Amino acid sequence: MSPFNKTDEVYSSADDHHVIRWNLTSNETATLLELPKDCFPTSMHWFPKSAQGGGAKKATSDVFVLTSTDGKFHLIGRSGRTEKSVEAHKGAVLCGRWSYDGTALVTAGEDGQVKIWSRSGMLRSTLTQNSIPVYNVSWGPDSDQVLFTNGRQLVIKPLQANAKPIMWKAHDGIVLCVDWNTVNNLILSGAEDKRYKVWDTYGRQLYCSSSHEYPITSVSWTPGGELFGVGSFNTLRLCDRSGWSYALEKPNTGSIFHLAWSSDGTQVAGACGNGHVVFANVIDSRLEWKNYEATVTGSKQIQVRNVMNDAIEKLDFRDRVIKVALGYGHLVVATSSQCYIYSTKNWNTPMIFDLKEGSVTLIKQAEKHFLLVDGTGVYVFSYDGRLVCSPRYQGMKADILNQQTIALSNDTVAIRDKVDEKVVYVFDAQTGKTMGDGKPITHKVEVMDIGLDQCGITAERRITMVDKNRDLFITSVRLFGAERKIIKLANMIEAHVWNDETNMLSAMTDGKILVWYYPNAVYVDKDLLPKTLYEKDSSEFGKNPQLVDFVGSHLILRRAEGSLVSTSISPYPSVLHSHIMASRWDDAVRLCRFVKEDNLWACLAAMATYAKDLNTAEVAYAAIQEADKVQFILNIKEIPVKEARNAEMALLCGNQQDAEAILLQAGLTFRAIMLNLQLYNWDRALELAVKHKTHVDTVLAFRQRFLGRFDKPETNKRFLQYKEGIEINWENINNKIEMEHQKERERPSGGGEASTLRTQGNRGGRGTS
Repeated sequence: MSPFNKTDEVYSSADDHHVIRWNLTSNETATLLELPKDCFPTSMHWFPKSAQGGGAKKATSDVFVLTSTDGKFHLIGRSGRTEKSVEAHKGAVLCGRWSYDGTALVTAGEDGQVKIWSRSGMLRSTLTQNSIPVYNVSWGPDSDQVLFTNGRQLVIKPLQANAKPIMWKAHDGIVLCVDWNTVNNLILSGAEDKRYKVWDTYGRQLYCSSSHEYPITSVSWTPGGELFGVGSFNTLRLCDRSGWSYALEKPNTGSIFHLAWSSDGTQVAGACGNGHVVFANVIDSRLEWKNYEATVTGSKQIQVRNVMNDAIEKLDFRDRVIKVALGYGHLVVATSSQCYIYSTKNWNTPMIFDLKEGSVTLIKQAEKHFLLVDGTGVYVFSYDGRLVCSPRYQGMKADILNQQTIALSNDTVAIRDKVDEKVVYVFDAQTGKTMGDGKPITHKVEVMDIGLDQCGITAERRITMVDKNRDLFITSVRLFGAERKIIKLANMIEAHVWNDETNMLSAMTDGKILVWYYPNAVYVDKDLLPKTLYEKDSSEFGKNPQLVDFVGSHLILRRAEGSLVSTSISPYPSVLHSHIMASRWDDAVRLCRFVKEDNLWACLAAMATYAKDLNTAEVAYAAIQEADKVQFILNIKEIPVKEARNAEMALLCGNQQDAEAILLQAGLTFRAIMLNLQLYNWDRALELAVKHKTHVDTVLAFRQRFLGRFDKPETNKRFLQYKEGIEINWENINNKIEMEHQKERERPSGGGEASTLRTQGNRGGRGTS
């Protein structure tokens, strides 16, 4: 059995020496060729269509490899002509697979050898020699390593010479079948011990099935890596990527020796021991959003149910349904030729547009638009069916993108690079152009999962990243020339999801569900962040539940056995967010006084500080007994100049560089100098004074007073250099400072009471020496 060459075309071969072509559209079969009488086929594999230069637009592959028991493999064209037969192994060739980039072919034999061949069938290398037969083999996602069976063990062997293999005991019986998915990078195995298992690339077991009645004879991932099929004697099972079973069929077919998926992952064909070929369609997938439930009831039909009034809508399609997404008031359905967009307010008149040839592999939604991913690219569409943009970067491979490696919000598309997994490209969702200064976000460690917050203004868009160490980081999307701050929020994170209505963030860690009511607090006051965090024990949802979605104040979780459960968080943070977005600060304070919870007050303190609303910030900090912050805000309120107040607020948030930049931009050079003096940034204070030719004596005087307190001599060369020609007179310096204050009071933006800059000591504990 060969993987589908076209969506509705299957090729099979058997011990009757015939290779048969099946057309599922017309239900016709035709004999492609008859093999020699001594040639009993063992496996078939089409040359990858994406490696032919035509991308996904090229609907068919032109050649397939067929391995046989006579020790040969054969390269056969679509017309049935045998282009080449190669003596490959002593004894049967049990498996042959093309690499994903089409540059190499791997074969595994009864003689225990695994060999690498060129595209034209020339031997490149013998990768390994074992004492027992190698029953199955699979390429790694980057075509640079090979996974093969070795008795009860699995082995990952890189192609580079002298590279160390990874080997582990996988089963209690001989391993018969393996598969390695390009998109999710997970490994499947099935064995004579009657179990199938899911592994990561380090050999760690992620799932182990219960024992079946008979050995597992075939396993196969769908191309997108969301599902996989398992074949055994009279058994065909459909499973989720995490291992649990969606469906079990018991066809009377004998053992299913090989499974092949269509490129869209909706159909599977099985080569059976009794000479039959079994075909199956994936149906009954179900989606939920608020009070709507959409179920794919047939290959061309979807049923939508409104649980509020039990109204049922049946949606029929011309072609087979491939992908469905439900959220933000819209149902998006991709068939093999068209895309349908339904509004939950009107199920009768969908927006319809034609799709390109590549079948859709992923749909992601945001409030204003959605994106489709197919084999050729990424496309952002509005909900009225208009193509908004198609973001691209050099070397992008759209066919390997999944839910974890692409993120969408109303104004941003983020895509993690596959070649260098530390890099995340960020695009404007309206234009498709790269954001900021055009440079991607580069993390120190490989990024596994990305997410974008969904609300607020574009300039404050945040992106979250979970890296290979399972640490969760947050950073800004839009940065122009500034140094990027990538801040760590938590560690040992298994999954994370942004809320669809507010900028709350949820994450799943070992035995706990975490919800940050206001993750932006990390940019305002790091001390507040733990106070805005809500923790919930996840043990009530069984072992290893998965975080699926975060809608309103409900978290959607999936238990280990596959059932969906919902758990609620407090509704008040969501109400607080809505008040702040509408700038209703008085209502926000009233809400916090009514609820009387510290985490809500902490959220309000961070929100008010970020928005520079001093009165609300003062009330909120007072409510959580942050006396030093309250005092600091009271001092800020006395400053007559708006820019100076903004600079002090930036200092409260710990952004010393921003504070200085605000002052210099407003022409408040004296305040910028004094800011650095208060933070004991002596060199920077002197640099500013010299550059602007003002208050050099003031800087020297404060430096002298500071050293005098500790009876320390001056050792800084720059200060010694300027000290020689300048006389320090405290009376003149105080007069100059008073003149600066008078100037500030007379500024057009002035107003309020006169202030005196505190010229000694630290600001709210924020100084550094």
